[in-house]
Amino acid sequence: MAQFEYQVRTGSGKRLKGKMNASDKAAAMEELRKRGLKVFSLVEKNNTVLSKEIYIGNPVKSIHFIIYCRQFATLMRAGITIVDATTILAGQTESKALKSALIQVSSSLLKGIPFSQAVQEHRKIFPSLFVSMVRAGEETGDLEGTLDRLAMFFEKQHSTREKVKSALTYPATVAVLAIVSTVYLLWAIVPQFITMFDSFDAELPAITIAVLALSNSIQHYWYLWGLAILILIAAFFVAKRTEQGAYWIDYMKLKVPVFGKLNQKSSIAQFTRTFSSLYASAVPVLQSLTIVEDVAGNRVIGQVIRSAGDSLRQGRSLSGPLEKSWVFPPLVTQMIAIGEETGALGDMLAKVADFYEMDVDNTVDRLKSLLEPLLIVFLAAVVGTIMAAIMLPMFTLYSSF
Repeated sequence: MAQFEYQVRTGSGKRLKGKMNASDKAAAMEELRKRGLKVFSLVEKNNTVLSKEIYIGNPVKSIHFIIYCRQFATLMRAGITIVDATTILAGQTESKALKSALIQVSSSLLKGIPFSQAVQEHRKIFPSLFVSMVRAGEETGDLEGTLDRLAMFFEKQHSTREKVKSALTYPATVAVLAIVSTVYLLWAIVPQFITMFDSFDAELPAITIAVLALSNSIQHYWYLWGLAILILIAAFFVAKRTEQGAYWIDYMKLKVPVFGKLNQKSSIAQFTRTFSSLYASAVPVLQSLTIVEDVAGNRVIGQVIRSAGDSLRQGRSLSGPLEKSWVFPPLVTQMIAIGEETGALGDMLAKVADFYEMDVDNTVDRLKSLLEPLLIVFLAAVVGTIMAAIMLPMFTLYSSF
């Protein structure tokens, strides 16, 4: 299978360019003509190591994928075929990774491959949630409604994540500024006073002795500080790669003061919103729980969800394992239990998701208003402590005259 780059013109006169896979040039030309496209250029692309697309992390930004889902739903509702809608969206998306995937999906669709199967071949671009819901939409004949729910889900997920990021960005920025300011003062400012303090025939305050010792260690043993920091960073990433280490990191995310509750609420909102969307799209519950376990974004919560899936397989309730865990508050477990008893699990999950998404919004607003003055005081205290260590001996000297 070779890859070709093409430039074509549609029936409406719009020029498009992109990539496609085909067995040879003749097959690629025939496929483009079947789409009703006039071919201007068709060049085989050499497959070298440098030409391969390598993705680090998520290859498609969430905002680009949200726009794709929303536009796809609109085109489908307008009566445009899946093939034409995929071709149109491939031509106008800003994401190169998504564009390349959609071109190949369009090629698969022309061969008679179902849309859900075509997108499943590009797992780095289309998440398992998307594939499962699309497959369920194809089976139920409600693909337009499924795409609407997907667009709404990804919009809410993106909004919640951005709010949590905004809450964490400010304290992280202040922390970095505090570290940089402290290192600069200890490295460049404090040493200038060491000679003067040595000439004092007086005992220095304890705070001054501590600051001078810290400044001396940073100046003369900076490589040890750097090595210690590198070891800590390396140990963190090594631990993150192991199952047990990653579990404890996620555990600490839920237990850290102030931000632990925010992370917990955000994960619960993501869990219930995802589960609700899958349930509404008629995806089997056990399959939904497997997907939700990965989407939850926290291994501690994922382990509880796995226990809930095992409980269902054994013919017991879904809410039982959730009630035994400290991760899920009584509101969540009781709503899920009521949903199981009444047959309205999807509605209950949606209501819990709405509540926790709103709670995350309110928590973020409160944290912003509370943290701003506290962090300013913290930064002032760090810098002020160093300045006090410098000024106290000078005041002692002046008062002795």
